[in-house]
Amino acid sequence: MKGRNRNQFEKKMLQQVKNALSGYEGVTYWKTYGRLYVKLNGHPWEPVAGRLKELFGLVSLSPVRSTESGLEEIRSAAMTVMNALGKPPKTFKVSVKRAWKGFPHSSHEMNHLVGAHILRAFPELSVDVRNPEVELKVDIQEEATYVFCEVIPAAGGFPFGSNGKALLLLSGGIDSPVAGWMAMRKGLEVEAVHFHSYPYTSEQAKDKVVELARRLTYFSGVSMKLHLVPFTEIQTTLAQSGQEHLIITLMRRAMLRITERIAESSGAGGIVTGESLGQVASQTLASMNVIGRATQLPLIKPLIMMDKQEIINIAYRIGTYETSILPYEDCCTLFLPKSPSTNPNLRVVERIEAGLGGLSDMIETAVRDTEVIKLYPNAPAAKSDNPSQEDAWF
Repeated sequence: MKGRNRNQFEKKMLQQVKNALSGYEGVTYWKTYGRLYVKLNGHPWEPVAGRLKELFGLVSLSPVRSTESGLEEIRSAAMTVMNALGKPPKTFKVSVKRAWKGFPHSSHEMNHLVGAHILRAFPELSVDVRNPEVELKVDIQEEATYVFCEVIPAAGGFPFGSNGKALLLLSGGIDSPVAGWMAMRKGLEVEAVHFHSYPYTSEQAKDKVVELARRLTYFSGVSMKLHLVPFTEIQTTLAQSGQEHLIITLMRRAMLRITERIAESSGAGGIVTGESLGQVASQTLASMNVIGRATQLPLIKPLIMMDKQEIINIAYRIGTYETSILPYEDCCTLFLPKSPSTNPNLRVVERIEAGLGGLSDMIETAVRDTEVIKLYPNAPAAKSDNPSQEDAWF
């Protein structure tokens, strides 16, 4: 990020790092332009790195040896880092970045001064500036110099919540948790919305969705609201409408209307879905066009051009796949028609909706009776006594 908003993003990122490492006593933090520093004060770095690399907004992280910004101190730290590698490499290079311009040697000079010191200690080593086995990095700052050779890729993206808030339609399948993760990676704060049709859907199906939403909180490090919408009355009404081939279209339009109402009270500016073009009947271009007309909010579809295997690979990576494939049904699998329409007509659909007496009232009732659960990373769910009151959570 460039310009005046960069500091805002970095402050948010620093707070996320503090939240993620809140269980580590004595850890200290500070930031400079484009970098965050975590002083471990005796804690092992591996579990810290394992946690931080999942945080959105971090491009990479490295365990570093810090030392005073003097030539001999830097050489000594470089030797410590090289010795810590265990089996010595065959080739290496030194890359010095001199951010502190008051340091008496240039970056080019320091490459030679540090590299020659390493070569004297490890005569079996040779320098390869193009493709070294180890690149020893030296970052010279005024307050300290940081020496390291390992760069661990992190999640990247934007700091969580830096690009606004959206509601995620969370079904319990493979796709929607991945869509939520991808939306969060782009800086969206996410609240989840799940539609259930009790008693047709089981308590296990609800628990499955709760677990998926809780897993997503791990990547943000903060709590998430899960809105559980009762959909039984609407779904049975649509099933009895005599429009079997359009029931999926009608259901999803009703879901969007309800989600839009929840967004109004939640301050969300968009709706995230797990749709992938052509994957099922409701995800053809024609179907998505008709379904999307039910809301004025932007529909965010992170998976739209992805293949199923690509989505599954991410689900494995983020730890949602095993939960997603548990054999507990959701409301989208109920009343599934044998031949759903792949090319619905918007005017026909709107005429059918207009002929369903009381649909608007049922939508209002579903919004009113929505149960809200607040989920925390690695903590049990806390639900409201009065779902309509936001301050009722405990």
